[in-house]
Amino acid sequence: MSLEQIQTEDLKAFEQRLSECVQHLRPCAWRWRILLLVVAVCTFISAGYWLLDEQTSQVSFLQSLYNHPFFAISCLTLIILFLAGVHRRVVSPAILTSRCRIILADFNMSCDDTGKLILKPRNS
Repeated sequence: MSLEQIQTEDLKAFEQRLSECVQHLRPCAWRWRILLLVVAVCTFISAGYWLLDEQTSQVSFLQSLYNHPFFAISCLTLIILFLAGVHRRVVSPAILTSRCRIILADFNMSCDDTGKLILKPRNS
């Protein structure tokens, strides 16, 4: 095999592996997005009930949280999710492809959001 054929096979193998990695991350990212959306909506709705409660302004902060356990639990869950890094897991395919674009730019290449390689014309 010639050197050009070997390079072509290497590029195809790299492109296939990159596409597999991106496709593997997409379902996980969607699950994290759905979880984050559900927890955020629960927090938003329960915050409305918490703020509209007349007793909230009359009792201490801790007592008002005790009176509204759904709000307290949903806020705590949202905080834990962000501390655990869910905001990075939601966009993990985009992080992977953007980092690959940075590296591939040195070789006059790029990739799209699905992991397919884009060969750029050589500068003369």
